[in-house]
Amino acid sequence: MIGWFRKNFSSLLWALLLSVAVWIAAVTAADPDDQRVYPKPVPIEIVGQGSGLVIVGEMPKAVEVTLRAPRSVWDRLEGQEQPIRAVVDLSGLGAGEHPVRVQVQVSENPARVVSVLPTDFTVTLEPLTSRVFPVGLTLNGQPATGYRAGNPTLEPLEVLVSGAESLVEQVARARVIVNLTGTREGINQSLDVQLYNSKNQALKGLSLNPSTVLVDIPVSQQGGYRDVIVKVIPHGQVANGYLLTNLSVFPPIVTVYSTDPTLVNSLPGVVETEPLELDGASEDISTRLTLSLPAGISVVGEQSVQVNVGVSPIQSNLTFSNIKVEVVGLGDGLSAQISPAKVDIILSGPAPLLESLLQQDIHVIVDVTELAPGIYQLKPRVEILVADIVVETILPNTVEVTITPAVTPTPGQ
Repeated sequence: MIGWFRKNFSSLLWALLLSVAVWIAAVTAADPDDQRVYPKPVPIEIVGQGSGLVIVGEMPKAVEVTLRAPRSVWDRLEGQEQPIRAVVDLSGLGAGEHPVRVQVQVSENPARVVSVLPTDFTVTLEPLTSRVFPVGLTLNGQPATGYRAGNPTLEPLEVLVSGAESLVEQVARARVIVNLTGTREGINQSLDVQLYNSKNQALKGLSLNPSTVLVDIPVSQQGGYRDVIVKVIPHGQVANGYLLTNLSVFPPIVTVYSTDPTLVNSLPGVVETEPLELDGASEDISTRLTLSLPAGISVVGEQSVQVNVGVSPIQSNLTFSNIKVEVVGLGDGLSAQISPAKVDIILSGPAPLLESLLQQDIHVIVDVTELAPGIYQLKPRVEILVADIVVETILPNTVEVTITPAVTPTPGQ
């Protein structure tokens, strides 16, 4: 037996190798390898970064990974949320510039990493430092006429700025910016703190604690000034068949002034315009109106207000009955019979237009262009000689048209 085994060892070995090769070929044919780029960018994870160091400057956020794997593995990879990790290990690295390499880890096997773009890049580490800066306040603009801003307060008065040493060293000031332009009310809100360098350029990439401060600025009206609501006084009615759709005034509130504060304080809080004439109006109105004020009181700024009035026709419906159906496009030597010969139509539109609409302004047409003799069911169309009228319904909406050769009368008949 041993002698036989020795004698046939090479044949057995070749048979084993051949069977393995056949098995590999069969598996590969059933589940062939594909080489392709993973469809989503893989975000770079930083590990091992020292607690007293921060990354400064630009570095890649993600990498493009090309893999070679069986199709079944690709199916599993593409069905997972994050099957691939791209890791950069900063363990043991101190301050300075360091070349680093991206290490790719794939959750599914078998899969071979063909390429990673980028594979290498440089990381700059700097010591993490912190400094306390007082918070300044910049006020832009002025309150509305007749208003005055009081003394502002900030809470807290300082913020802690943390980040890379080179960036923190650039900070010259921390400020909060408030726009007072046209304000009539006090300001009490939390606002973001902005950091600036010595050239008054905004700085980014630093953390602040806190990142906002509470700003309180009282705003009060000065003596002799008062805000009052503008009330438009309409006079008359719009034209018959029309309605008033909207009425607006700008500004809706005006500031009035008097050297005698008791005069403005005695106002009811509303000031009326001169009458707005609406008699017979059939279109929109845009005009300026002056205000009716007691003696000794004047308007601050523009002495009139802009008034816009919307005037629209009332929408209505109207039915026209027994409108004759007209035939167009009938070929030579043919005649057409329509059933029914007359239809009803329902129209909608502005009431004044419908009231003035005549039956001769309406044409119901059926087009038989290029139709041979026969029986057809056709949909008529409606032509109206007045604009802004809409056809809602044709009753019936289909008519039967019978086309026959025209009868030629014989001589003597």
